[in-house]
Amino acid sequence: MSATEQNERGGINVARLLMSFGPLLFLVALIVVFTLLKPSFIDPINLFNITRQISITGLIALGMTFVILTAGIDLSVGSLLAFCGMVAAVVAKGGTANTLSLSTTGTQGYGWFAALLAAVLVGAAAGGVQGLAITRLKVPPFVVTLGGLTVFRGLTLTISNGGPISGFDASMRWFGTGLIGPVPVPAIIFAIAAILCHIVLRYTRYGRAVYAVGGNAEAARLSGLRVDRILVSVYVIVGFFAGLAAFVLSARLNSSEAVAGIGYELTVISAVVIGGTSLFGGIGSVGGTVVGAALIGVLQNGLQFNNVSSYTQSIVIGLILILAVAFDRWLKSRVRR
Repeated sequence: MSATEQNERGGINVARLLMSFGPLLFLVALIVVFTLLKPSFIDPINLFNITRQISITGLIALGMTFVILTAGIDLSVGSLLAFCGMVAAVVAKGGTANTLSLSTTGTQGYGWFAALLAAVLVGAAAGGVQGLAITRLKVPPFVVTLGGLTVFRGLTLTISNGGPISGFDASMRWFGTGLIGPVPVPAIIFAIAAILCHIVLRYTRYGRAVYAVGGNAEAARLSGLRVDRILVSVYVIVGFFAGLAAFVLSARLNSSEAVAGIGYELTVISAVVIGGTSLFGGIGSVGGTVVGAALIGVLQNGLQFNNVSSYTQSIVIGLILILAVAFDRWLKSRVRR
């Protein structure tokens, strides 16, 4: 083997290594840098606070991984989260009366389980409607979910009349603020959901079908897969996770607000793409999405720790998303040589 071939092979190996572990290495580098800037960044209390923060967008990112693996996109998740959260609040409080009161005395709601069930069912149904619009009406996912973004926000404002619904009972708040040992409950919910999603995508026939549709939809159709059903199902999944995240967020804040979830679509898509899932479909993993969500959470927390404004944080995350996609395409071109 010539020296040139050895160097090329070495370059390919480095490229493959970066494709597999680049986001994780970047995450470790961020933690080291922020710890050097402020040693208290690595305190367990702050680390658990980060896990609590990333659990909301992380849950939606798990569902978004299924969508992007099929080469789709869902821009409505932030508005859908607000809508599902408001529905959960109405069920938990038993109506929209006295919505500004933080008191839980005298409320005659239907309990946390009914609120959770309502949130995930409404989210899944809304996702299914969008999936049907994409497959039956042949409208691009970008257009359908962009319309959903405004529709769900409008429905949220209509239900709440523009105001928040606050004051849930302790059993519901536990899902957002409770601890099991030192670990926040939202982080445990996120971890369990991530494991289940990993098993579905990695070890089931349905998971392989999702990858096949994203890799080549026409080939998947010719091989006998019901592509339209799979496409509808991934939007049901992301809607389900938007509903679950909405319940956890409402429980954490002790309030459901019409402005909740604004900008979440950028954070969620960034987490999935930075984690290595290709926007063109067929490539990606749940593990990568978890790392991507953690990376954004560490970045936001670290910038806040160093008194960087939220406006600047948005600029930084947007730039990292563009660089991540560009870097991913460059690595793939290196591997194909």
